[in-house]
Amino acid sequence: MGNIRTLLLLVLVLFSALVASVCGYEYEGKKSEQRAQGEKWFLLRQLHNVVKTDAGSMRMVKGGYRAGSFLHSPMHIGFISMEPNSLFIPQYLDSDLVLFVHHGEAKVGHIYRDELTERSLKQGDVYTIPAGSAFYLENRNENQRLRIICSIDITSESLGWHAFQSFFIGGGTHPTSVLAGFDHTTLSTALNVSTEELKTFLTRQTSGPIVHLSGSHHTNIWSEFLAQEPHQKLAHLKRIMNFEEETNSKQEQSTWSLRKILFTLLNRDDVVKRLGHRAPSACSLYNRNTDFKNDYGWTKKLDESDYSPLKQSGHGVYIVNLSPGSMMAPHVNPTAIEYGVVLKGTGRIQIVYPNGTLAMNARVREGDVFWVPRYFPFCQIASTNGPFEFFGFTTSARRNRPQFLVGRNSLMQSLRGPEFAAAFGIGEKRLKRITTAQHEQVILPSSSSTPGDMV
Repeated sequence: MGNIRTLLLLVLVLFSALVASVCGYEYEGKKSEQRAQGEKWFLLRQLHNVVKTDAGSMRMVKGGYRAGSFLHSPMHIGFISMEPNSLFIPQYLDSDLVLFVHHGEAKVGHIYRDELTERSLKQGDVYTIPAGSAFYLENRNENQRLRIICSIDITSESLGWHAFQSFFIGGGTHPTSVLAGFDHTTLSTALNVSTEELKTFLTRQTSGPIVHLSGSHHTNIWSEFLAQEPHQKLAHLKRIMNFEEETNSKQEQSTWSLRKILFTLLNRDDVVKRLGHRAPSACSLYNRNTDFKNDYGWTKKLDESDYSPLKQSGHGVYIVNLSPGSMMAPHVNPTAIEYGVVLKGTGRIQIVYPNGTLAMNARVREGDVFWVPRYFPFCQIASTNGPFEFFGFTTSARRNRPQFLVGRNSLMQSLRGPEFAAAFGIGEKRLKRITTAQHEQVILPSSSSTPGDMV
């Protein structure tokens, strides 16, 4: 009888262990599924080609509503790459652009108060182009590729189109100029040229939106224009673009006019010298003093108080560098959604749902894009094998004041008291010991007890 009882007890223990194991497996499985779903929502790894030619490309990760969730990402992140001595031909967009030069040097020309302004941009520079402002980009360097990261608003006007819409002013059969949509008789009358000349004018460009200006590739209309003497450019322009000043007074009052765009593009040196209203200059993010720095890393940021053009776009800009193994302390952005692009190194991004469960714990590497909804707690952790650097945008141009949850001068220390201790179900002395154990703030050192493969 005793042996039977012992056997039954052993079976009961084994059954209980089996149930616990299965329940634990199911719980871990659910947590794993949650994290996998979180990576789909918060990591933007699907790049879409917007423009691709021999001379360069523009790719983009899309915002919008994340599949299967209530979360809405209101911004696209674009990546422009241009080969040496190339041109991104004149266009305007239905979205504000904030440009950050990641690598190389550029010249940007755009319409500001009905005049052309040109700015030279170097690595680390930030520059803004308002929606509807015609612009072009040049990489004049003979040996260096240009790489630009840009933020692109999702506007209500663009929702019925693609992710965003380019309106090419220059163009031919590829890309098609917006001029080509007009009736040829109407357009030839407006231009005061023959329909035959108009046909040639609208079909010569076949190289795509990003074109080579010289070198081993075939000569195209843009390199021919830029190779002309100033008086030849002006004569050619007058012959093609002889608009009457009074043709459309409403158009003349708009933020740009086609006549002025093409005139200034082909006769730029004269126009730049006589500009009456100076457009804003670029702002170097790399040359700014750090906003925070300790032994474990540093941060820099730009908002409208530092660079007034950001007020137009409503975006802020930041860059963070973490030393190996260090951590940006868990924090919350109460005023903005944050986007990040990994520039260097590897690390982990952890994001927490409002209900206190882990939404994502993802390893990221150079080129990865992540975003964090407003109010969601998160932190960034550098791997132990090198520094971790990421750049990004926020959806507010106002000064961002992140609320740090832990560390010196954090919410945990500010809220320390009997009420907070009661919320955790512990005594005040124990709470004080826990909340004051970390002597650093904002960027925290690595823990010697953290396994090296955690990040």
